[in-house]
Amino acid sequence: MSPHKIAPTRIILDTDLSMGAGSDVDDGFALALAHADPDIQIDLITTVNGNTDVESATILTGVLLNRLGIHDTPLVRGSASPIIHPDKERTPLPHVLAQKEAARAPNPGYAPVAIVEHIMANPGEITLVAIGPLTNVAIALLLEPRIKSAIKELVIMGGVFLGTMYSRDKPGEFNVFSDPEAARTVLRSGIPQRWIGLDCTLRVRLSMADALELKKSTSSFAAFAGDATISYIEHQAVRFPGRPKTDSIPMHDPLAVAVLSKPDICEYKDMAVSVITGDGEARGVMIADRLETPSPPVPNCRVAVDVDSEAFRLHFLTLIQKL
Repeated sequence: MSPHKIAPTRIILDTDLSMGAGSDVDDGFALALAHADPDIQIDLITTVNGNTDVESATILTGVLLNRLGIHDTPLVRGSASPIIHPDKERTPLPHVLAQKEAARAPNPGYAPVAIVEHIMANPGEITLVAIGPLTNVAIALLLEPRIKSAIKELVIMGGVFLGTMYSRDKPGEFNVFSDPEAARTVLRSGIPQRWIGLDCTLRVRLSMADALELKKSTSSFAAFAGDATISYIEHQAVRFPGRPKTDSIPMHDPLAVAVLSKPDICEYKDMAVSVITGDGEARGVMIADRLETPSPPVPNCRVAVDVDSEAFRLHFLTLIQKL
């Protein structure tokens, strides 16, 4: 008898993608990895304000979908600003607007509504993978609290739980810092959630040698992605003049995708986590109780605390080079 084949994990990918804008490339790699992984099925892609404005994120996602040959998966635009700061809506980047003709147009609708509708129509089947600020997710929870029990799991790239950030100007990890009120909403919601934070994502890296190999690939996506990675690695010297020059960049968002089909890549610990909100000096800082005291609080999430970096690298490069 042939072994039973497990059905692919069906996901919604919520992203602030900016690959192609000369900035962060890991969102684009996360989308590509999800597409390349036979154990993952992308049901819906939604965009959110974060790495770039939501219009630019939607255009760049549409360009990448065409590049990857993804024609039928719905793409729905989401929140343009943090949840309590509509005054912080940003305008699209002119060089991204110039790419609009090459982009797949988004589907009608609003991302939080699309997220709710898809989860409620498929109870117990959908994993929501949030690799940008949590604005869309928080609004979805407010629109329809029943998604807490209808969702299979929420996997989040975000947070730093065992350490601190590098700058007083951004005390919280970017996705949490960008909308801490949304992160607090999610943490308090009771939705089953797994956080993949900087404690692990900074340890999974793509080197200049990896990027050069990708650039030589016969795959048009791998060649494009290799070139974008080279540019981004070179940009780090400008971005962080106070750091030693690096020849690699972390693959934050792809790790949150990789753990869907390779859960053993990370080790996890239950924690009770809260987040500092508002506009003070500690905006976005996570307070993570590791449940080590005699009367610990009730945990509200699972947090990745260790990672097998080489297992991730092998999984990632093997699949990306097949695109």
